[in-house]
Amino acid sequence: MDSFKALRIHQEDGRIVPRLEQLSLDQLSPGEVVIRGEYSSVNYKDALAATGKGRILRRFPLVGGVDVAGTVVSSSDPRCKPGDRVVVTGGGLSETHDGGFSQVVRVPGDWAIPLPEGLDTRTAMSFGTAGFTAALAIHRLEQNGQTPELGPVLVTGATGGVGSFAVAMLAERGYQVTALTRKTSASDYLKSLGASAVMPLDAVDAGTQPLKRAVWGGAIDNLGGATLAWLTRTTVPWGNIASIGLTQGTELNTTVLPFILRGVSLLGINAVEVPRKVRLEIWQLLASEFRTAALGRIASREIGLDQLIAELPAWIDATVVGRCLVRLA
Repeated sequence: MDSFKALRIHQEDGRIVPRLEQLSLDQLSPGEVVIRGEYSSVNYKDALAATGKGRILRRFPLVGGVDVAGTVVSSSDPRCKPGDRVVVTGGGLSETHDGGFSQVVRVPGDWAIPLPEGLDTRTAMSFGTAGFTAALAIHRLEQNGQTPELGPVLVTGATGGVGSFAVAMLAERGYQVTALTRKTSASDYLKSLGASAVMPLDAVDAGTQPLKRAVWGGAIDNLGGATLAWLTRTTVPWGNIASIGLTQGTELNTTVLPFILRGVSLLGINAVEVPRKVRLEIWQLLASEFRTAALGRIASREIGLDQLIAELPAWIDATVVGRCLVRLA
């Protein structure tokens, strides 16, 4: 196979250095399925990895990118054949395995998920890891008894990819959604996705009481830290909180009282290590009842692979709203 472009991340003299390079297939991590990459996307985790702001990569050098969609070129796995269109998210991409910011990607067969009818590779990456994670969170909430009748659902970090999709998907499923964000200038955007109210982050009064007035029927939390602790104290009896992110911190200072006196459930959402059966189910949902009408408003930007390095600092600075596709071809 001819050489191809990829964004490869190096560690040099203690610094993390991303470079756009020409690679050959034998330089990629092993796997049974070789994919011609067509689209990837930019995620906060990608920016952490490529800028060195987070310890994401377990070895160097490694191709970045936690997701990709494309067409199978060759496969020794009977579940994939040349010409199949597939999507790959999570697994070990851009952690232990060369990732999706590449015109050619090689992965284990178990990671390659066939695109359901109705999804092309661009649409799949418009959802990408963010849409997959939001759908997984809502699926877990509803498996645990979440319904609109429990009350409004709070989505924190609402202007990001996961938050944007969570707002839109929940609203379209009949939930009253409040979006929590420090970017109050994005209120019109959030309301266009279906948020009935927008709450500024500085309005959160975390306090120290083990229980506060129960307000939220449930929540999808991208922040962690003090905000997640506050959510445990303010969620109604039998409500559910899906914990996804940690941009505010990794510690959780709360008590057992919300759980044993109100029956609140705290559900951990890990979109990396997901059983194949569940991945297939979530992608089918994204092609059907979770396919939001707001998709084009959320994934409204597209860049080429050669523009990617310049794009990444904005994600660290938290100035980005919505999603950005990466065109690989």
